[in-house]
Amino acid sequence: MDPSLTLRVGILFYVSCLSRHDSKSRRWLLLLCDCGLKRQSLLASGSGTNLGNRSVRINQEFVSLVLFLSASLAPAADRCACSAEPEFPAELVNFEPSSKNPVFTARGEGYWDARIRERGWILREGDKYHMWFTGYDGTRQGLKLLGYASSQDGLKWTRHPNNPIYRDHWVEDMMVVKQGDVFYMFAEGRGDRAHLLTSKDGIHWTRQGQLDVRRTNGEAIESGPYGTPTAWFENDVWYFFYERRDLGIWLATSKDMRQWTNVQDDPVLRPGPGKHERDFIALNQIVKYQGRYYAYYHGAAKGTARTLWTTNVAVSTDLRHWKKYSGNPLLPVEDNKSSGILVRDGNRFRLYTMHDEVHVHFSPKKF
Repeated sequence: MDPSLTLRVGILFYVSCLSRHDSKSRRWLLLLCDCGLKRQSLLASGSGTNLGNRSVRINQEFVSLVLFLSASLAPAADRCACSAEPEFPAELVNFEPSSKNPVFTARGEGYWDARIRERGWILREGDKYHMWFTGYDGTRQGLKLLGYASSQDGLKWTRHPNNPIYRDHWVEDMMVVKQGDVFYMFAEGRGDRAHLLTSKDGIHWTRQGQLDVRRTNGEAIESGPYGTPTAWFENDVWYFFYERRDLGIWLATSKDMRQWTNVQDDPVLRPGPGKHERDFIALNQIVKYQGRYYAYYHGAAKGTARTLWTTNVAVSTDLRHWKKYSGNPLLPVEDNKSSGILVRDGNRFRLYTMHDEVHVHFSPKKF
């Protein structure tokens, strides 16, 4: 069969199939391809074939064409669901501020939580929202203490009567993972060094100690701060993200939570290229959605009279290699809203920003 004739016949048949776009047309294409492959195999073996006393030569171009046309007629359900979804779905990146903002603030002078600081954590369980936050007297040297509040709607919050609920150690910039019936809190201690606390009820906490993080060769990481600890648990492995002076985000893993080993000794996320996060970066939360991982992080730039922190997002398929959203930051730079936490609210998401008062932003798109 002449190749040019093959193309003309194939295209005409393809257009005919498109006009119907039904499964029968697609089956005819697949059958034709199958016949072509079988005949090509016979010809390659030297056997040849005959149909109606005429020698038939099905060439490779025809087989490739039919395969391509058949695939293009495949229904959406037959294609890769992951590739059909945008890397950054609208419900994860578009948010509108609540008219009720701020929904939680510090209490002012004279209280243990005269100011609240950096990342707190909001966790929804059923119809109840938990919030853990850091309160202090407003001075840089003031001891950072752990407070707790609860809510039925995530908008009106009630402080725990026994706040601060943990007084024994410095607790700042915390996040919480509930695994089984245990709450695991990863937080900064004094000197921005990460430590771990555990609880059965989210109120009474026991310090397990400072996290032991090692380089890939097993040696301890360089002395100094390693803060904004963020954890993720999956397939019996704990993943631990941390920053060092906000100059990059590193990743370590552990199976026993006693010792953590870097997956690489270079950061998995660095500041930039956007000027809103040109110099500083820290990770707040990992979210898994539609088969991908999303890192909500904050970033900032030096060189301004006032450092403005921004809320941003990046995507990954393996927790190591990240692509930043081209639409970052998610909120206006001048708003100075950071330490973003994403919370599922029924069939949509809320984005809370935590520093230095709590604001909530709603995704208008439901999922």
